[in-house]
Amino acid sequence: MTTTDAPSPSSVAPAYRVLARKYRPTDFSTLIGQEAMVRTLGNAMQSGRLAHAFLLTGVRGVGKTTTARIIARALNCIGPDGQGGPTVAPCGVCEHCRAIAEDRHVDVLELDAASRTGVGDMREIIDGVRYRPTSARYKVYIIDEVHMLSLAAFNALLKTLEEPPEHVKFIFATTETRKIPITVLSRCQRFDLRRVEVETLSAHFGRIVEQEGATIDAPSLQLIARAADGSVRDGLSLLDQAIAHGGGNVTEDQVRKMLCLADRSGVMALFAAALRGDVVPALDRLTEHYAAGADPATVIQGGLELIHWLTRLKLDPKGADASFVSQDELKQGQELAQTLGVARLTRGWQMVLKGLAEVRSAPNPLQAAEMVLIRLAYAADLPTPADLARQIKTNPATLTATTGALPGGAVGSAGAQTAIATTAASQPESAPPTMTAGNTALALKTDNLSTLPGMPHDFAAVVALFQEHRESLIAVYLRSKVRLVACRAGHLEFNPVQSLPHDFCGKVKALLELWTGRSWIVSVNALDPGLPPLMEQEQTDREQERRNVMTHPLVAAALQLFPGATVAQVIPHPTTVVEAPADMPPSDFESLSGDDLL
Repeated sequence: MTTTDAPSPSSVAPAYRVLARKYRPTDFSTLIGQEAMVRTLGNAMQSGRLAHAFLLTGVRGVGKTTTARIIARALNCIGPDGQGGPTVAPCGVCEHCRAIAEDRHVDVLELDAASRTGVGDMREIIDGVRYRPTSARYKVYIIDEVHMLSLAAFNALLKTLEEPPEHVKFIFATTETRKIPITVLSRCQRFDLRRVEVETLSAHFGRIVEQEGATIDAPSLQLIARAADGSVRDGLSLLDQAIAHGGGNVTEDQVRKMLCLADRSGVMALFAAALRGDVVPALDRLTEHYAAGADPATVIQGGLELIHWLTRLKLDPKGADASFVSQDELKQGQELAQTLGVARLTRGWQMVLKGLAEVRSAPNPLQAAEMVLIRLAYAADLPTPADLARQIKTNPATLTATTGALPGGAVGSAGAQTAIATTAASQPESAPPTMTAGNTALALKTDNLSTLPGMPHDFAAVVALFQEHRESLIAVYLRSKVRLVACRAGHLEFNPVQSLPHDFCGKVKALLELWTGRSWIVSVNALDPGLPPLMEQEQTDREQERRNVMTHPLVAAALQLFPGATVAQVIPHPTTVVEAPADMPPSDFESLSGDDLL
């Protein structure tokens, strides 16, 4: 019988530590992207103006818990000689610095509020703050994800948080400040940790790659930094994955495949074709990206970023960020930005932004992405709101001749709404209101009540009186549930559409007498059919007004220009029309929206 000796502890390889833990900052000098907070804390420590409670907020992975631990070290550092005080640059060699770094200091207590949310957990803190620290200068309580505490736990902590002993410091970390009671926020000194910029992240990752002995090119670092979205921890996790994926030698193509990203130049060619109206080449390129493993939502999001960059490049070439593109791509972007107007770019932004949500929620993202490109390509040939308004103003009779120019009978609802809004603005403001049949009948059924002071002048004024005094339920009943039979001074008679509350007439009578100071008779007449309810009359009036607007020549021309469009609502325009100057350059006029023309 043979036995096998167990491997000795020295022969076991040490467990691998991920980059996010291995390169976790231990002092403020290695904390990147938070210079404002470091400067504030440094000045506070030098002047002795230390708050008793700190609140650290920011997105995930930006360094909130790490910063809390660094603050705990800075508050309790005694220096290599044991004579130091609170400092923004902890020594890292004293007993307290080493114990806090190794998570074994008895006076620095870290709690996870996600798992300890109750009042009992807060009672432990309240009981513990009465005792002085065992060995450190301050007893520090670090509560991570503090927004997860219950309301009762927050209330239990309030008094201690407001007036803690001199030897106690609280440090809270959270991503959801809106979930923290305002009474707690007002007792803390708040620091908002910013998202780390792409350039800062890229440089930081480059230094880590050198220390790890791996190789990675600059475009790959840019891709990982942009995918991190300002989170250092997320970026380090992606960097760790990329180094493992490439075997220590990472290329841009490998990173794109790992992140399921489409090639940037390919995305530019795809959306350039769509913005020009070439739908077939755009769909072919989308199919190529999908076959290569790119996520359709990622392709559409890349197009959204491209349109934003092209717009900035057109308006401010020097201010547009070009650090993430090559010289060839920058040249292509400049040429594309020159051929596209601002109006077309902003319209494309709105369509792609809405399409991105559709792609993310669609059962088949590829099909939804194709429909986004089709809409974008067909909208490229539609006239801008400025062009449409110019055509309507110049010669509305010729608009029907241009209908065939629209590809595939595309419907431009935005242009139609702009045309209708322009027509409404051009209507004379002093046009008298049209007297409809409902209004005429109401006038016949209602006596002139305005002869008596304090009396409402008609039934609509009676309803308005209830609304004014916030008797909304009675006002709703009067507008929609009763047919008016008669309304005159001190007398109201109606036929209910449906059964009313048994005390309805008594309440109406008592309130009217209270508000008018006169006697009223309120009665029900079930024999007289009466007039339609006020709500139905108002709907009839609005429909009649909409039909009147649709017969206007300019609106009719706009509806012919956009098949399938309709007048949804007629809104009176209170201001006069602002005419565009005759000498305005065409490029400036094109950038105007429909609202600018009204």
